Amino acid sequence: MRLYSELAAWWPLLDDPADYAEEAGVYGDLLAEACDAPIESLLELGSGGGNSASHLKGRFPRLVLADLSEDMLAVSRILNPECEHRLGDMRTLRLGRTFDAVFVHDAVCYMTTEEDLRRAMETAWVHCRPGGAVLFAPDYVRENFRAGETAGGCDERPPSGAASACPRGLRYLEWVWDPEPMDTAYLVAFAFRLRERDG
Repeated sequence: MRLYSELAAWWPLLDDPADYAEEAGVYGDLLAEACDAPIESLLELGSGGGNSASHLKGRFPRLVLADLSEDMLAVSRILNPECEHRLGDMRTLRLGRTFDAVFVHDAVCYMTTEEDLRRAMETAWVHCRPGGAVLFAPDYVRENFRAGETAGGCDERPPSGAASACPRGLRYLEWVWDPEPMDTAYLVAFAFRLRERDG
């Protein structure tokens, strides 16, 4: 998928990490309440550009961020240099260790079959210590799905002293729909407009 490979460097302009503060707080609270002891280690499967982790890392001392896209992990390493990053598919990843908590945010939405979802859930449980907590937080489930459109994007902040420089910018339009409501998938299409620094 081009969004997570050749367009990955544009990710911070598509999905601002600051927008994740409130929900990361909610997810952190849910994990902490469900765990039988304070959370010292957390594995995030499908961590993408690291937006959730940028808020969770201040609360949980050791975060391991795993994603299928090396390009997205490169974006996350810039935002979260103190976190361990691992390349891997949430359906098959085996790190050989357990964590106090495992978190899977919206990347679980890419599990489009029941078998894919079962395998992702197995990966989460294999990596969670007894008494720990696992949280899956998909954008939608069948019961709350709503078709629609959103638009957004932003411009990068110009470097200090470069007020006249033309910053990179990204704008997007996103369509979400479900052509077959009784199956296990929905569709998302994006249209992007990218502006390089040279205009």
